[in-house]
Amino acid sequence: MMLAALILAAALQVQAADALTLPPEEEARAQALMRETRCMVCAGESIMDSNAPMALDMRRFVRERVASGETDAEVQQALVDRFGHEVLLDPGFSGRTAILWLTPLLLLGFGGALLAASMRNKRSRAG
Repeated sequence: MMLAALILAAALQVQAADALTLPPEEEARAQALMRETRCMVCAGESIMDSNAPMALDMRRFVRERVASGETDAEVQQALVDRFGHEVLLDPGFSGRTAILWLTPLLLLGFGGALLAASMRNKRSRAG
């Protein structure tokens, strides 16, 4: 009985903590931002999809910022200021994230060069 009461209390607390109600257009904006925001506890999951307590706090943070009239860019910058660039699921291209975007291209180019060198080596042995 005590366990059931604890579970019920925890569920009610989660609902109350996430209960900031926004007008429909602001809620849609907030949810779009939440889908683009990484849960700092879960691996590769957005705060919209996560049930972690930290994700709950982050959802509340986003809703509060949207309710206060901040733009999407301002909300994202506030999240980056608070949690770092890793909080964005799609960090965009900047000097700080350039290595993330360029590494696959460099590896592909390197692999292509190795393949071409290997093919030339085989041709020279065969001929």
